Amino acid sequence: MEINWDLWPLLPAAMAISTMAMASGVGGAVFFSPLFILVLGLQPKVAIGAALMTELFGFSSGLLAYIRSGLIDYSLGKALIIFAVPAAIVGTLLSHYIPPDILKAVFATGVIYVGYRIFAAWRQDKREATAPPTPLEPAQDFESELTDASGRVFRYTVCNTAQGKLFATVGGMFVGMISVGLGELMDFHLVSRCKVPTPVAVATTVFAVVVTVLAASIGHMYDFAVRSPPATITQVLSIVTFTIPGALIGGQIGPRLQQFLPPDVMKLGLSALFVLVGCLMYFTVLSH
Repeated sequence: MEINWDLWPLLPAAMAISTMAMASGVGGAVFFSPLFILVLGLQPKVAIGAALMTELFGFSSGLLAYIRSGLIDYSLGKALIIFAVPAAIVGTLLSHYIPPDILKAVFATGVIYVGYRIFAAWRQDKREATAPPTPLEPAQDFESELTDASGRVFRYTVCNTAQGKLFATVGGMFVGMISVGLGELMDFHLVSRCKVPTPVAVATTVFAVVVTVLAASIGHMYDFAVRSPPATITQVLSIVTFTIPGALIGGQIGPRLQQFLPPDVMKLGLSALFVLVGCLMYFTVLSH
């Protein structure tokens, strides 16, 4: 395959995107898909497949860093995967029958919703920080305890497991359809609703997303190789030639950066970026 060197800017872009994704636990495809659609002009189905392949490598790289840090709650991750993976396969199959503009609109809606949820979580944190102190409550019996590689001890309880399973199913289906959803919903559920410590929630979410994205990526690659014109797989491979190395590098930087980034800056920045991306996607649909 001949390399299209005109695509070299995708390498630093992928590094930056993967770094942000791994530091926040948000799926990298939420950035890659609009990049491929808006900048490269790819059809949504092709852009989503290429984004999932890139995210798979970036998150796998970051997953190794989180494994070394000892922050993954494997029992929780497995409980999410059981529901997310079958749903991702269903979502991948459904994406083949949805018109491109509908896919764009669904993607835009999902991205704007994610931005809103992140902003709502930021506001909730601010309210809790400024609320008057409450009387001391009795010590809580936490259901889970995790000690990371540096000796930090995290104690927490995963609340409302039925809702968590629902979010894993819906998020997995949307990963297969539009490449985003699982990481965002899991972060919202674990951090905002259940108050699971952020390092544990992000690391566990990355673990669940990697396995789910792998299943969805296989489905999309099969479609590219068997059902799509030969030029499609060539186009995808030309793109991931640059995005995968960038994602691998960013996947190692993100987990380290996560320890130093102010949560407020991260949440507000991501919220604004997602809303902007969603509005741009709507504009491309309405301008046809």
